Amino acid sequence: MGCIGCTVSVSNGDIKGCGSNGACQSGTCNRLNTFDWLARYEIDEPDGFNIVEVSFKNGARKGFYINGQHTRAITGDHVVVETANGYDIGAISLSGDLVRLQMKKKSVTEDSVIHSVLRKANQRDLEKLQEARDLEVSTMVKARVIARTLGLEMKIGDVEYQGDKRKATFYYTADGRVDFRELIRHFAKDFKVKIEMRQIGARQESARIGGLGSCGRELCCSTWLSDFKSVSTAAARYQNLAINQAKLSGQCGRLKCCLNYELDTYMEAIDAFPDHAEKLETEKGRVVLVKTDIFKGLMYYAYESDGGRGKFYPLELERVRMVAEMNKKGQKPVDLESIELNVATTEEKMDYEDVTGAIDLPEEKRNRNKKRRKNRQKPRKPEGNTPPMNQGRKNNNNTNSNPNNNKNNRGPKK
Repeated sequence: MGCIGCTVSVSNGDIKGCGSNGACQSGTCNRLNTFDWLARYEIDEPDGFNIVEVSFKNGARKGFYINGQHTRAITGDHVVVETANGYDIGAISLSGDLVRLQMKKKSVTEDSVIHSVLRKANQRDLEKLQEARDLEVSTMVKARVIARTLGLEMKIGDVEYQGDKRKATFYYTADGRVDFRELIRHFAKDFKVKIEMRQIGARQESARIGGLGSCGRELCCSTWLSDFKSVSTAAARYQNLAINQAKLSGQCGRLKCCLNYELDTYMEAIDAFPDHAEKLETEKGRVVLVKTDIFKGLMYYAYESDGGRGKFYPLELERVRMVAEMNKKGQKPVDLESIELNVATTEEKMDYEDVTGAIDLPEEKRNRNKKRRKNRQKPRKPEGNTPPMNQGRKNNNNTNSNPNNNKNNRGPKK
């Protein structure tokens, strides 16, 4: 049985869950979770902050609500909160002064928080919330069929029911504006709830659905990444990555967000490389820059006459600057062979010896191992008095073994 709002291991509409029964610590059952480390310490706050952060559908959506003294709700409690129409059920994910920092991060003022926490959720509230979560998958499938029947260019990615099952929010993606007035009438007639349509981007859709990335970990957007920055192909070029759209794109169809993670480090390393050093002149001919090793500080050149497919000559940055200064003065080095760097001498020697498969055994031990291998290849002798399979063949070919069967042994002539 999965937790409330769980989307892990769904088969035939039945949610099996991850098997942790709510005790998961990896973040799978709580997307975009915030760790309330102050809640672990019993600290009395006489003038505590009366606004809490409430998480809905295990972190898929969050909001801020006023927490009165009569509720006595703390971090981790399931609570019933008021909404514009009806009530909803969620879990308090953050409380205390940490909420003040979270509101500042999301640009939310205290005056804009108007709804409050009504009470702690009881068992009947949780059962009703589970019934609402069970309707979401079937509702999404039926909604997609209706949208396809009306010929609308949109994709419904997720459906979220309110805790009291009076309202359903449909999250969809589309390239442009969609006139879904007729669609809402069909939804209200079939599902008999208040309908809210909310357009999201491709990245937000992947964050709500979740999944595993090419690195083997869960998607960053569904676990911890909350702000989406623009990613361009220039980030891949700076990191010397091949511009392969299939490998650089995530599950959302956009460029992967992780391309920006190490971009600043590459940009700082590139600043140390000389400018306008794509082509250098030598007496043997012009050389062109083929590739750069940013962290080793090497630039690989090849002769232009070879079409960039000949031998690569690694040069250090100082030697490249030296050749560039010589070209500015009208001087040329003889060739790159005289100034190239021997890459083998620059590599650090290992402090251990790799002797795998090259162990030197004593001669007696080697001979003993040879005898063992020969004995393994020999066929085993059968046990008991049963003769071997080829013993009869040897006796038939031996004319002296049985005198009665020997045709030449006819005795004395009479």
